Amino acid sequence: MGLEYDATHRRLLETDAGDLYQKVILEGSISSDDPRIAKGAPDHPAFAFLVDLGLLGYDPGTDSYLPVDPATVQSRVVAPMGQRAADLLAESTGWANAFAELGLAFRRTSLADQPITELRGGPNINRFLTAAVGDAQTELLTAAPDGARPGAQLAQAIERDKPALARGVKMRTLYQHSARRSVATRDYVEEVSKLGAEVRTLEEFFNRLIIVDRRLAVVPGAEGAHVAIAIHEPNLVAYLVDIFERFWARARAFTDREASTEREIAEDVHNMTIRMLVEGHSDNASAKRVGVSTRTYAGYVASLKAEYGVETRFQLGYAIGQQEMREEEESAE
Repeated sequence: MGLEYDATHRRLLETDAGDLYQKVILEGSISSDDPRIAKGAPDHPAFAFLVDLGLLGYDPGTDSYLPVDPATVQSRVVAPMGQRAADLLAESTGWANAFAELGLAFRRTSLADQPITELRGGPNINRFLTAAVGDAQTELLTAAPDGARPGAQLAQAIERDKPALARGVKMRTLYQHSARRSVATRDYVEEVSKLGAEVRTLEEFFNRLIIVDRRLAVVPGAEGAHVAIAIHEPNLVAYLVDIFERFWARARAFTDREASTEREIAEDVHNMTIRMLVEGHSDNASAKRVGVSTRTYAGYVASLKAEYGVETRFQLGYAIGQQEMREEEESAE
């Protein structure tokens, strides 16, 4: 066969050449001097292609072309394509590995010369995090506040985390207690836990944080979620690791569903709500710090009103203050 076949040839086989081949099958053969396949005739390109492909074979005895079983031709055409595809895939994998090695060297050398790097835009931040987690060799520490995470974020996280866990990287994650009510979060935790990850929850803790191998930390920028700060300065990273470890030590395992733990978690949320009220935070700010929606937080406040037997927030604040004063006096006695 003298041609390298491509999509153009396939489309010809699916149209004009295929139609001509089916006509030859019905007629049994086609004479070499048939006007339909003469040079310049409309069917000549299709005829020449069928001959080159091997679907029409010349019979000297009858000076005509006979149809050939496609099954005998297919392997001669398709097998080389499959081999070329396999070779191309292997080559592309080789290129990807080479670039990955160079990328790792670049990130660990050039970025290390910049103690703090600012990342802007969600796509840029996600690409950086994917590369950073992909570079992890020993440990990933992550903190994700604000309660339950959206399903799309969890989908991105699982795609980043599973390969790291599969190669033996230890991973510990902190959520807020409110994340326990999220079905998507529970599914995520179940999946990563099977691979060795540990997940715990707190009533409130520091802002979003990712620490890779205790050499790189990524925290949010002051402007909002569209800005992140990558920290390579060893002392700053060590400080953030220490903060994480302190909160981790008093957090509760996500998988702990004991009744006593559930009561303690409910008490944590109860106390956190009281604290937000005493400190005078707005409902939006309080809900964010507790990790729930504003509507859910309003429900917490309503429960406190019923608990203290009051009707307004002013009365509630006063009642809480009076109780704290009594507790302080009792402890001083």
